[in-house]
Amino acid sequence: MTTTTLKPEGRLLSLDVMRGMIMIFLAAESANLYHAIKELQSGVLIEQFFHHPWHGLRFWDLIQPAFMFMAGTAMYIAVERKRSKGVSEKDNFKHIAIRSLKLFLLGTGLHCIYAGKLVWELWNVLTQLSFTTLVAYFLIRKSFTIQITAALFMIILNDVLYRVILVPGFDQPFVQGHNFGAYVDTLLMGKINNGGWVTINCIPTAAHTILGVAAGKLLMGPLSSKSKIKTLIIAGLIALALGYAVDLSGISPIIKRISTGGFALTSVGYVTLILAALYWWIDIKDHKKYTWVAVVVGMNSIFIYIFFETVGYQWVNGAVGIFTKGFLPLPELWQNLLTAMAVLLLEWYVCYWLYLKKIFFKL
Repeated sequence: MTTTTLKPEGRLLSLDVMRGMIMIFLAAESANLYHAIKELQSGVLIEQFFHHPWHGLRFWDLIQPAFMFMAGTAMYIAVERKRSKGVSEKDNFKHIAIRSLKLFLLGTGLHCIYAGKLVWELWNVLTQLSFTTLVAYFLIRKSFTIQITAALFMIILNDVLYRVILVPGFDQPFVQGHNFGAYVDTLLMGKINNGGWVTINCIPTAAHTILGVAAGKLLMGPLSSKSKIKTLIIAGLIALALGYAVDLSGISPIIKRISTGGFALTSVGYVTLILAALYWWIDIKDHKKYTWVAVVVGMNSIFIYIFFETVGYQWVNGAVGIFTKGFLPLPELWQNLLTAMAVLLLEWYVCYWLYLKKIFFKL
């Protein structure tokens, strides 16, 4: 029977690669690469790198669920590694609680940077992750049955709230700006998001992190590699079937911006299948030749995300553009594309330098 073992430093390579791939996609967004390509040539393919406007699913809608799912998987591995070294439950919880607080402050702080002034907004993925991390941690030692049941409860609870609590003006469950999630935002922040995003997405999104914990428990468990992959594939297919079924039946349409049950189930299905494929290809079949390209980014995912969204987006894009646009006598659209590619390369090089220097930011 073949089982998976952690690398000497206690990491699962496929996990770092998947997180790294997610961060590279996010880096390309912060470098405006997708916008530059779309300006040159719009089409179905490049549209996959933008969120669906409302009811439907695109590739880009899977990035945030994958981010949350991987956070749960990584947390399980990290906590179990610490337990094996004798770290107490009290110290583990203290670390998670402090990390969640940092994520919350960073998430709300990023909104202030985006706005250029002090604002109180709770829509950032890090703010959401601060909640889902705590919820998942309290379930980290529970059985698979309890973890899966808790995840389904969070998904169902969210849809029930949308359908049952109908406030005047916010009594259309799945209509942008007129649903329960938007109403809660008026209570929490006195405003609603123009894009349709809502704060209570943290409730169904907690399912992604909880199921990520379950995936980490499975991958680090005693089952054979074949059984682990089979379990992930079956789980992914079941989630996809349920997600598309509730969407087609009208029970819960696939809407990423309010993280409906249809979306939560469908997205976790795709993410689980992606993890199964990477685990099989990298950790079982040992195809590791170019994995370092993603690993150097994946090992500092939270720090890199913040770097992309602040220094990268606010300063690097413009600074690099001074030189690419100044030296290259090309049409503006081509200059924008080359600038985006140069920014992405520069940001990856920063990650690579940090990796070589073994500088890891424990956020």
